[in-house]
Amino acid sequence: MTDFNALPPLPSYTLMPLPPLVPPISDKNLALLLPVAAYWSLSMLFHWMDVMDYFPHYRLHTPAEVLKRNRVSRWQVFRDVLIQQAVWAAAGWVVALTEPDDCYGREEYDVVVWARRIRLAERIIPNLLSLVGINASQLSKSLVAGHPMLAGALLGGRYPTLEEVAIVSGSNLPTTTSFAPWEVAFAKLIYWCLVPIVQFMFAILFLDTWQYFLHRAMHRNKWLYTNLHARHHRLYVPYAYGALYQNPLEGFLLDIVGAGTAFKLAGMSTRQGMCFFTGSTLKTVDDHSGYALPWDPLQRLTSNNAGYHDVHHQSWGIKTNFSQPFFTFWDRLLGTVWTGGDVSARYERSRAAAQKVMALDTANSITGSDTSMSAAKHTQPYVNDVQTDKGLYPILTENPQPQPPPGKAELQALSSRQQILEDNPVDGARVIAGESEEEKEAQDLFRRNPREATATSLSIQESLKGLSQRTAGNACIGGLSS
Repeated sequence: MTDFNALPPLPSYTLMPLPPLVPPISDKNLALLLPVAAYWSLSMLFHWMDVMDYFPHYRLHTPAEVLKRNRVSRWQVFRDVLIQQAVWAAAGWVVALTEPDDCYGREEYDVVVWARRIRLAERIIPNLLSLVGINASQLSKSLVAGHPMLAGALLGGRYPTLEEVAIVSGSNLPTTTSFAPWEVAFAKLIYWCLVPIVQFMFAILFLDTWQYFLHRAMHRNKWLYTNLHARHHRLYVPYAYGALYQNPLEGFLLDIVGAGTAFKLAGMSTRQGMCFFTGSTLKTVDDHSGYALPWDPLQRLTSNNAGYHDVHHQSWGIKTNFSQPFFTFWDRLLGTVWTGGDVSARYERSRAAAQKVMALDTANSITGSDTSMSAAKHTQPYVNDVQTDKGLYPILTENPQPQPPPGKAELQALSSRQQILEDNPVDGARVIAGESEEEKEAQDLFRRNPREATATSLSIQESLKGLSQRTAGNACIGGLSS
């Protein structure tokens, strides 16, 4: 008679406080400080690249665009990000109070628990083999000489070489007292690698899901957009340290509640949370960096990158590409990914228009001229249309707009422009008017000199290497088509 129910015993353990990773800062405080330090370190790296004009051919926007297209100053962005991070730190401190202090000393016990689970799972092997007509006992006997561990696994986790005789109720019975080496190795792999990977993947998928649906709701609900999310979209040309420029309440809901809930549900330790929060922060900064760097690992690992998210910040793509910060599967599953194809011409028009305004301002500063009347002349039709409260249709009919391909892409662009007006009718009208002027100039270029337009297209292709593929995934660099 064999006691198959006997399992190796669980070891005893003693818990001891885990020493801090960076003395004298506790791990909980480090988990609050590290994401902030990572945010500003990476942001300043990209800012240094901006100032020194490094890698301009991988830059999505020019310095002139940053100055002329954004509707908020760098100082306002800097101030609001500090406020957001103060809220972040306060909320993190409260969450930390609910977390037990990390300890060590139980690792061997947990590995043995997984080894016991593996042993229990082995017991169904003979039954599974019998379903396909294989006698596990006979197969095991033929393998025991050359492959004793495999033979023991086929017998349902019985390893004769690991058994010793013990007296149970007055009878001598073989009882298993240790695990097979492969069971221990597999248990360690599960405990030290597979479980943390599953935890991180769950947290990432949860955060992506949370932020996608809340972010999308803020664009679909007019009150949520105008009162919360519109502030973030004053940055039509995102830059790295503007990643967290947003309404504090929005930041609390999107980032703190989302990431905090993912951390809790995934059952992460403080150090795992430290990695998760810091990684999410770095990804968010990178997505707003304004650079499509081909060697950037954060942009290569996932389809959600700076180019992809930058489309969402443009007036024509604001109702698309909601996914953040890691993957884009929700956009693709629910049909909210940008479908307008090639974006390089749109980017080039914005570059040229911003540079033109920059040059005009410089000239006016020398001559003392005032361009406010000229600006008012161009935007007045849009202001009047908005004041009549007839929606976007009069603007589109009375003034030529950059036209996307017909169908879904056209609806995306129309919806995006409507949201620009909902944020701030007068300021939004100026944005749309500026696009109209850019479109007129592009059309005039074709009429005046098709060859020159073709040459411009080639320069776009060179300066925006791979941009359309990185923003939409299904576009190709082309000419001055919208």
